[in-house]
Parts: sequence; C-alpha cells; structure tokens
Amino acid sequence: MEYTNSRITEIINEYIHSKRDRGIMTERLTNRTTLEEIAEMYAVDVSTVKRVIKKCSEEIFRHFPP
Repeated sequence: MEYTNSRITEIINEYIHSKRDRGIMTERLTNRTTLEEIAEMYAVDVSTVKRVIKKCSEEIFRHFPP
C-alpha cells in the first residue's frame, strides 16, 4: 500500500505532539529534505535531527499496517 504525502502528514500530526518534531518529520518524509538542510532550518545539529527522526519514526510507523 502506498501512502500519499497528505496521509503521511495526517499520521505525523496525529501522533507527534511536538511542533518541532512534526516539522522535522514532515520535511524528511514528505519533502525528502536532507538531514543537513533540516538541521539548518531548525538551528540544531544533525545528530539532533537523527535522534528526532529515530524517536518519531518508531511512534508513527506503529500506525502503518504491515
């Protein structure tokens, strides 16, 4: 099953409560923005972006059927 960007955004908005983390996940999953670009956008380092993506991915991918 394929998911549209709008469906992915809905899932992110439903399950990720931090505004910053929602923005990071949306950039990465729907816009395919690089880690470096996201880090610059949010004024954080790349390791922070990686940590947010790992943490949030675990949460949102639980809601995608196999």
